[in-house]
Amino acid sequence: METKERQEKVTDALVLLTETCHGLAKEGGWWPEGEERDVGNMLMLIVSEVAEALEGDRKDLMDEHLPHHKMFDVEMADVLIRSFDIIGGLLADTAIAFPEKLLYNINRADHSKEARAAKGGKKY
Repeated sequence: METKERQEKVTDALVLLTETCHGLAKEGGWWPEGEERDVGNMLMLIVSEVAEALEGDRKDLMDEHLPHHKMFDVEMADVLIRSFDIIGGLLADTAIAFPEKLLYNINRADHSKEARAAKGGKKY
């Protein structure tokens, strides 16, 4: 698949996820008309979902609400849901920036195996 075609498919998928997650949040009353949401608060809620995913992985737990799934998987789904909701709510251009950032990261010198293995390189 051509890079341009792949970028378009990724962008389309992200737009669909953003519209879905944000649309459901709006329908659920999380974005009342005329009220501004606190961006810092919303970002920290994403951080809390990451922390819950870590705890689920650390203890190899099954999820409390969807017990047929691992807690890690469900909490990471929450990370995505909250992320796509905030992206939609703020009308962010993340769907366009995302594939460009992926391509940029592929070619970053500091992301190469050699750079990571070098003294002072990124270990994680």
